[in-house]
Order: sequence, then C-alpha cells, then structure tokens
Amino acid sequence: MSVALLWVISTTSEVSSSTGFLESVREGNRNLDSSRSISQGRNLICNGRFRRGRKYSRNLSHPNADSRYFCQDKSNSGDGRNLSVISSMVASPAGEMTLTSEQKVYDVVLKQAALVKRQLRSSENLEVKPDIVLPGSLSLLNEAYDRCGEVCAEYAKTFYLGTLLMTPARRRAIWAIYVWCRRTDELVDGPNASHMTPEALDRWEARLEDVFRGRPFDMLDAALSDTVSKFPVDIQPFRDMIEGMRMDLWKSRYKNFDELYLYCYYVAGTVGLMSVPVMGIAPESQATTESVYNAALALGIANQLTNILRDVGEDARRGRIYLPQDELAQAGLSDDDIFAGKVTDKWRNFMKKQITRARKFFDDAEKGVTELSSASRWPVWASLLLYRQILDEIEVNDYNNFTRRAYVNKPKKILALPIAYAKSLVPPSRASSPFVKA
Repeated sequence: MSVALLWVISTTSEVSSSTGFLESVREGNRNLDSSRSISQGRNLICNGRFRRGRKYSRNLSHPNADSRYFCQDKSNSGDGRNLSVISSMVASPAGEMTLTSEQKVYDVVLKQAALVKRQLRSSENLEVKPDIVLPGSLSLLNEAYDRCGEVCAEYAKTFYLGTLLMTPARRRAIWAIYVWCRRTDELVDGPNASHMTPEALDRWEARLEDVFRGRPFDMLDAALSDTVSKFPVDIQPFRDMIEGMRMDLWKSRYKNFDELYLYCYYVAGTVGLMSVPVMGIAPESQATTESVYNAALALGIANQLTNILRDVGEDARRGRIYLPQDELAQAGLSDDDIFAGKVTDKWRNFMKKQITRARKFFDDAEKGVTELSSASRWPVWASLLLYRQILDEIEVNDYNNFTRRAYVNKPKKILALPIAYAKSLVPPSRASSPFVKA
C-alpha cells in the first residue's frame, strides 16, 4: 500500500518499493494521509485476532532456561523434552545422527546470545544509539512509533501497560517488534489469509531483509528498521516466524512433540529472542546470557502450547489438530475423537499430561524473568501469570476445550497485575543456581 501505515498482502501485491520510506522522506514526499493510513492499517493489523496465541504480550520465552541444555548427563524428563545436547541427537533410519528441533532452536539461541555479548563487551551498558535524523524524517519516525504504541495498547492492553514502565527507547522498540509480529501473523490468520501463498510470504521475507538493511517500505517498517539499528537484534528469529507462517499453509498435523515444538518456536518462541535484546538483562544478574534467552524461549513455547490446548475445538473446525499424533494414539484417541468433540476419561487423561508439560515450560520461564532489566519484568510477569491461568480454566471446564473456550475473567486479570508487579520488584538471585555464571 505504498508509503502508508500497512501493506495488505495479496497474491498480486508487491513487497518492496523502488524508493522506500526514507527515500520518500529525502525527496520531501509527505504523502501520508494518516486517516487513510490508519484505516487501511486496521484492515491488516487490527482485524481478527491472534489465533493460537501468537500475540506479542505473551511471548518472552524458551524452554531450556537452565543447565539441562549444556550437555549434562541427564536422563529424559518424560515430559516430551530432551534434557541435553547429546540426548537431542537421534538416529535416522540410515543410522545417521540428526538434531532434534530443540537443538536446532538452541543453535539460534546461541547465535543471538553471542550477538548480545559482543555488544556488551564493547560497552559497559547497552546504550541505545540516537536517532539518525534525516531532514523532515524525525516527526514521521515518531509518528510511526506512536502508531505502534496505539496498536499495542488496543490489542495487548495488559502488556502495553507494563511497557510504560520501560525507558522510552526500549518501550518504543518493543512496540515496533509487537506490531511486526502481529502483521506477520495476520498474513495467515487475518482477513486476507485465504489469498496467502508461499510466494507472498517470500515477498514478505524479502521486505524483512530490506528493513534490516535500513530500507523500510512504510511507516511501521521504519519503526522496526530504526529499532534493529539500535539494539543487537538478529534477523533469524524474524525469518523463523515467517517460516512458521509457511508451515501453517501446508501442515495441519504433527506426528510427535518434536515437530510441534519446532512449530511453537517458529510462531511464539521467536518473539522472546527478538525481545530480550531490547528488554535487557539486569546489570546485577549473574545469569549466563544463554540461560536468559532460554527462559524467554520457554515462555513462548509455554504460551503457544496453552493456546493450542485452549483452541482444540476451534482448530478442529478448521481441519487442524495441533496435538502430537503419537501421544494421541498412546492415549487411545484419534483424529475422529477430536472432530467428535466428546469429553471422555481418555481425553481428560490426555489433557492432564499436555497441561503438565505446558506448566513445566512455564516453570522454566519463571527462572529467567527475574534476570531481566528491572523496568522490563512487569509486562513479562503479567503475561506469564495470565497465560498460565488459562490452563487452570481448562481444568475448571472439565477439559472441555471442544465447545467451551477457557479464558481469564476481568477480576482475575486485575488481581494478576499487582501480583506481577510485586514479582517484578524481586532482584536477580545471587545464590547458586543453573543460571549463575561459572
């Protein structure tokens, strides 16, 4: 949609602009009809919702936030996760050793953590670079960030409230990341999803590359481009989120938890990796950078698993089953049972095990939240506490996630905010733990 707030993807839309946002600014092109832009923007960003929970407010996470992922000789936990790098190697039918999804994801974690550590070595504290001001561009950049904040405030109210405690620079950066994630999710879950093709996602990824090269296409791209120029944010998690959108175009079954884990990382865990460089790690933290990123990834996985369990009935009506097929079979269940939507003892037992696994990921995430910068903890704690309560509501509904949607009511949400705030005041622990640097 040219230099407007948002570009609506269709099979005929183009993703890049020959001039780009900054070039238009240099040429004095102020053709930004804000009323039209906001109206068009709402069509893509604001219509629909984040189905299966890819909303930013819940994504600061990853499942291996402790020493389990540092090649220690530990046995399998039995909850679907392998507990060491060595144990994440599996043999192929040909006898070759291949990596599980968790190890593939962990490699991304290491890369992002190394990027942050390189920047920290060059500066005692993570200093935010000043805006690169081009003639006539600063007001438009501020407008872009303001619009990102409006979208966050409208569609992630609790999280938005928490971001107001952050420094202005970090707050705006988180808004920009949130909006990009929401726009990306809308490609396959929004009003134009029926027209989405792999080629269109390829164009969206090419546009992402332009953002990281400093060639944004529209105002909201400009906010993200400015953000990634100031913080040590790696492009790989953004690419991986797009890969999750590709997966949704062709895949509707997951044969085991290893496959499901990778999907959860793509569509949710990635946001934690995008966001930790902006939120920052507390200066007094003794935790390893990798462990904090692992905890961030754990929250994303936990939130995504929670949304999958909440939306079983809704997804089934769309012909999708986001549950491990092998575990369904072990429980004596099949796709037909999901489509029938009957709550039986077999289903209750199956759901209890799935909920236990999700809670373990939340436990992993909790270990790392206190290591974040003090001004960043509140929104993360709020997200964690509220999403974890959805699992409680599924139990309250007697595991009927076919026809009843589990949700946290307003009084419980209000109660969670001061609890989250109190938890955010707890400083990083200096006691011996898997998080503490050796």
